[in-house]
Amino acid sequence: MTNENNHNENDDFENEPAKKARSDEFAQMLAESFSKPQKKLSVGDKIQGKILVLGKEDVFVSTGGANDAMMKRQDLLDADGKVPYQVGDTVEVYVTQIRGPEISVSTKKTAKNLADDLEDAADMMLPVEGRVAEICKGGFRVTLMGNKIAFCPISQMDTRRIEGGEEYIGKKFEFMITKFAEGGRNIVVSRRKLLEEQRGETEGSFAEEHKEGDVLNGTVTRIEKFGAFVSVAPDVDGLVHVSEIAWSRVNDPHEVLHVGQGVTVKLLKMENSEEGRLKISLSIKQAGTEPWSSLPSKIEAGQTIEGKVTRCVKFGAFVELAPGVEGLIPMSEMSYGRRVVRSDELVKEGERVTVMIKDVNPETHRISLSLKDAGGDPWAMVSYKFPVGTIVTGKLERREPYGLFIRIDDGVTGLLPKSKAMENAEFPFEKLKIGDDVTVQIGELRLEERRISFDVPGDPNAEDWKKHVQQSSGSLGTLGGSFGGAFGAALKGALENKDKKDKKKGK
Repeated sequence: MTNENNHNENDDFENEPAKKARSDEFAQMLAESFSKPQKKLSVGDKIQGKILVLGKEDVFVSTGGANDAMMKRQDLLDADGKVPYQVGDTVEVYVTQIRGPEISVSTKKTAKNLADDLEDAADMMLPVEGRVAEICKGGFRVTLMGNKIAFCPISQMDTRRIEGGEEYIGKKFEFMITKFAEGGRNIVVSRRKLLEEQRGETEGSFAEEHKEGDVLNGTVTRIEKFGAFVSVAPDVDGLVHVSEIAWSRVNDPHEVLHVGQGVTVKLLKMENSEEGRLKISLSIKQAGTEPWSSLPSKIEAGQTIEGKVTRCVKFGAFVELAPGVEGLIPMSEMSYGRRVVRSDELVKEGERVTVMIKDVNPETHRISLSLKDAGGDPWAMVSYKFPVGTIVTGKLERREPYGLFIRIDDGVTGLLPKSKAMENAEFPFEKLKIGDDVTVQIGELRLEERRISFDVPGDPNAEDWKKHVQQSSGSLGTLGGSFGGAFGAALKGALENKDKKDKKKGK
């Protein structure tokens, strides 16, 4: 018991000097406050005050005037939830409220302080940080400095066109204040202006460091119908026109590229636009090997090859034979069997067709193709299928004042002159219509010129007609022609034997 009492007495004795020192310090600060000239405070003022009392909930701070200020202890808490101050330390605080002799302060800025800071930023054209809070009519609401609300037009949020805007919500960016009015109640900001300024600086550096012809690595950032934008440096984009995406014809860039794709590009041109921006033209195809410099071995005259129709034009159709290598099928090489007025009557864009290569000229980058020769020349068998004197039935294909054009096989058409048709009064020359069946006799063959002249068949009961019969109908003639003259001779002998037997039977 004695020891305990002695201990308490020692504690009291040791605390007396400390208590007296604190009392003297407080008295000194109080005296100093009275000796200084009185300053009238206003809400929003920033002051340097000494901590007089550090309580569990409230803290009293000297204001430099007759009245001290009070603040909440939690305003002094650090990230770990502790108060890193002691009595006598100086803190920077803002006046938040004045009610007679009662003054409230805080370490956090008031709305007036924020407005003043934002006005200063606007005057000095300094960027401020803001968080995109929500989408509103015509743009976005942005929270500046955690408190003040500003408006950002949708056209000023980015340098690119914005469709929806949801991707910006909740994100923090730096903005330039373009309008500050009504004491901070009407604030308009622009992120685009800041981005354009930053881009101007980076574009200038890019232009100094690179030259036309450089091959660069980039990333596809945006795709349009006319081409794709590729980022070749931070805040530096260039355009790859649709014609420069690939050596092959590209109708839609989306078919071969996607956003985020890494590509190698060649720098074609750099120039400043009227708006002062750096316009950069790029090429993906020219960054690689030119396809005409090393044509595949299969692309040579006389070869039959499969390709894809890329374009149908008035004078023919273009066919891609290899990536970046196209050839042309002229209208004259479309078909043997029909008169083609438009190339898309036979082929369609995107369709795969088999063609024969007629000619290759690497110097002019031209390849001549034939669609009709790829399927074989129907005139090659004409002399066997339709020798002179053959009676055959064909289709009336075209009427002219000088005669009738009659198709007797796919790709094989001949002429029945009007003068010969009119020699036979029974031949219905004037009554025949396009598409009608017409029976004619092969009169003359000029194979080198791919021409056939027809005659009107004689009396089918005459003996001289039977001597020339090779077929009695189109189908029979086709069958006989398929086996050549040997079958025709056999058929003729069979008919003659049948005729003799018929005579013996009295028929």
